Formats: sequence, C-alpha cells, structure tokens
Amino acid sequence: MVLRLLFFPALILCCMLSEIIGVSGDVGSAMPYHPPYLPTRCEGYNQNQFPASGQFVAVSDSLWDNGAACGRRYRMRCISGPRHPCKDQYIAVEVVDFCNDPCPVTLLLSDKAFDAISKLSNARINVEYMQ
Repeated sequence: MVLRLLFFPALILCCMLSEIIGVSGDVGSAMPYHPPYLPTRCEGYNQNQFPASGQFVAVSDSLWDNGAACGRRYRMRCISGPRHPCKDQYIAVEVVDFCNDPCPVTLLLSDKAFDAISKLSNARINVEYMQ
C-alpha cells in the first residue's frame, strides 16, 4: 500500500516533467538531400506522393520497416549541431523514400524541410522526431 501511494505521485511528476522539458520523441541525426527526388522506393515516379508543403524525408533502415514507413508522418525539430544551426520550430514531414545503406543519418530531409529547421544549408544536425 505504501508503494502504491508513492508510485502514483512519482508517475504524475514524471509526466509533468516530460511536458515541461519538452522531449517526448526519439533522437536521431539528419542531413539534407537534394533533387532529383524521383524515383523513390515508396511510389517510384509518382509525382503525387510528395506533400504539398515540400517537406518530406527518406529514412534509414532503422525506421524503414520493410517499406511500412511509406506515408508515415513525423513531427520533428532540430535540437543541436555545429555552429548553432537550429531554428526554433517543429515541422511535419512524410516518409517518401529509403536512404540506401549505408545511410549516413537517421533521416534525409528534403531541401524545404531542412531549411525550415536549420539555419545552415548543408550540415549534419541532431533532431528529435515523433510519429
């Protein structure tokens, strides 16, 4: 009974701290990738696969899930990198491609997606992402 009385307040405190700190996703690395974006491993030469925002990604093997990642949406932000690259905003991206092995990062971002979260146009940054 005493453990139960201590457990619930501790659980509530942990939930509150995760909201205050703001970290609720996975952490990985990202770089930009540049056109041509076609063909992709998801929908080949279909131009309609790209979101209207132009913010999309190719994912590494750790997220690819044998192609099940196609169409997944992630909310992400830059958290660190060389020369303080991060812009203070979240973006929404959609998976349209696979980053061939060996992939240098967790996520390759379209130019528009990368420019939305990084002040640098061609760097390796650390990102937080969540589905």
